[in-house]
Amino acid sequence: MQDYLLPRGRRTLAVASGVLALAVTGLGSQARAASYGTPTLSLSAAYLSGAVGASGDPVVKVTVAQSGADAGALTVTVTKSSKTSVATTADVTVTGTGASRQVAVAARGRGYTDLTVKVTGVDGNTATKTLHYAASAAVQQAADSRYFTGSSDASAAVDVGGGYAVVADDESNTLRLYDRSVSGAPVKTWDFSSNIGVSKEIDIEGATRVGDTIYWTGSLGNNKDGAYKSARNTVFTTKVSGSGAATVLSYGGSYGKLRDDLVAWDEAHGDRYGFAAGTADGQVPKQIDGFNVEGLEFAPGSTTTAYLGFRAPLAPAVADGKALLVPVTNMDKVVGSGATAVFGTPIELDLGGLSVRDLRKNAANQYLIVAGSWAADDNSDPYALYSWDGDPAHAPVKRLDLPTSDPGGWESVVDVPDLTVPGARAQLITDDGSADLYGDGTEAKDLTHPEWKKSRATWFTIGG
Repeated sequence: MQDYLLPRGRRTLAVASGVLALAVTGLGSQARAASYGTPTLSLSAAYLSGAVGASGDPVVKVTVAQSGADAGALTVTVTKSSKTSVATTADVTVTGTGASRQVAVAARGRGYTDLTVKVTGVDGNTATKTLHYAASAAVQQAADSRYFTGSSDASAAVDVGGGYAVVADDESNTLRLYDRSVSGAPVKTWDFSSNIGVSKEIDIEGATRVGDTIYWTGSLGNNKDGAYKSARNTVFTTKVSGSGAATVLSYGGSYGKLRDDLVAWDEAHGDRYGFAAGTADGQVPKQIDGFNVEGLEFAPGSTTTAYLGFRAPLAPAVADGKALLVPVTNMDKVVGSGATAVFGTPIELDLGGLSVRDLRKNAANQYLIVAGSWAADDNSDPYALYSWDGDPAHAPVKRLDLPTSDPGGWESVVDVPDLTVPGARAQLITDDGSADLYGDGTEAKDLTHPEWKKSRATWFTIGG
């Protein structure tokens, strides 16, 4: 075969053109590589809480991006766990498409672990974030339990329709709106401290709804050291508009002398219940002869007479004493216009030596009473759920003993189903503030991150 030789000038041009073409090709590759930015990811929360064996645990949303690339082409993985006894990378599930993904964790043990979340770009470049995960232990009725995060001291709850409830906390004045069907953070929050004129905790312990008005009451007692704190002597109202996730609360009114009215009334009736002594300086509220209100509900068919349910004292203040309800016959005017409270005939109920931890009724005047100990260290003491028809002459009926081996004390019942319907269920909420949820000796109320604080809400079958 014969070689074909170009004239010298043309050969030079061809070589030069080839070099130029190669150079252009190389620049094109570099330009395409440079067109992809560094991949990024962000987490909707850096801290996440779950529970061993839980259903409906909260998830973290992951948002990913890379300039010049389709977000759907990026991959998200969890590549490392700092404590595999709590959760391994195989216990983590990543779902979703496009720019939005979700990370869910199925805990295998109690404790803490840091999970490394990584996004990989189309060019192989990566970025990572750390998700700080905490898992609490398995509980009874795990399938029927959900966890409301952001607070661990749930103390009162009111249904607002659409599967949502507003939940109060006895360690702050914040009201939180939760989806009752899932675990996770509140949808909305409100704090009316400035409207009420208080700067300290009200120690909200009881709540009930009439029409578009929710009544909230503080414990009315001293603090745990036996000192009087005026903010705790507060009853206030909020107005409800909307329902479900669209619920909006606005401030109604407040009253700051209900405790004083109760003491004066009791003194005028021969100190029958020892309210003056129970509120004396240095008197701890959670004693059998102390003074502490935890239940609030209206009398059958009434929008003016409300029952105050006492955690302490028992009546009489002995081990087998009865639970005490005191009717306030003008509750609407007390909060609405600041009228001095007027009291009806007190009601003493046999709850097996337990006292009122919450009180709730439905439109048919069927009541549920959460009964528990008056003591402060009662997370493992007996709890029971009673039904009642609201008639002072009729005795409550025990529906069930509530489980006590899991963390938290039963504090609230959200609403009351038709108790005559077989299989009807009620959702109860615990106060987990003093619980060591994660096995490190830290009480839940003292945890650093609100996402790790939580209260447990469990459905119980009670109908029929």
